[in-house]
Amino acid sequence: MPSRSLFPTQFYEADLGDDALVAELADAARELAQEDRAGRAWSKQHGYRGYTSYASLDDLPLRDPRFDDLVRLLNRHVAAFTKDCGFTLAKKLKLDSLWVNVLKPGGTHSGHIHPHSVVSGTVYVAVPPGSGALKLEDPRLPMLMAAPARPDTFVYAEPQAGSVFLWESWLRHEVMPNAAKEDRISISFNYR
Repeated sequence: MPSRSLFPTQFYEADLGDDALVAELADAARELAQEDRAGRAWSKQHGYRGYTSYASLDDLPLRDPRFDDLVRLLNRHVAAFTKDCGFTLAKKLKLDSLWVNVLKPGGTHSGHIHPHSVVSGTVYVAVPPGSGALKLEDPRLPMLMAAPARPDTFVYAEPQAGSVFLWESWLRHEVMPNAAKEDRISISFNYR
């Protein structure tokens, strides 16, 4: 074949590998959503339908051993992903931030990137049917000016409880609306 694929975009999908921890993290997330008044206030002020600890708590692995256990597993997944990406690293990436998301029915999160990070990702803790996929955007989209339509301009990654998704932080993504009747719970994070 005379043509070849250049500059691929890697996307990592795996199972966290600890179902008991996934159940414990669901409990931990619900506890935070009840106790973290600052996070609830930020979510309300910014129109986030549900709860996120994104702007209120930056010490979850120190605060709760369940999150510390999660980080140990995530470190392995991130190491595997960076190897798949062929990164040349002077030192291994470290967790920079980790936050809980409890997305109520009807909730969504518009398209965005994660500046100042190398790898970003999400662990899915509770994923009721219809609670929404992660929508990933072809990074070439702004440069495609007169290009014909392509079937893979957007890719929808469907999570399950225990799924780990990783991507390079510059990859634009969004959370599709939660059409389920229950909350979707996830934990997002950045490495740098």
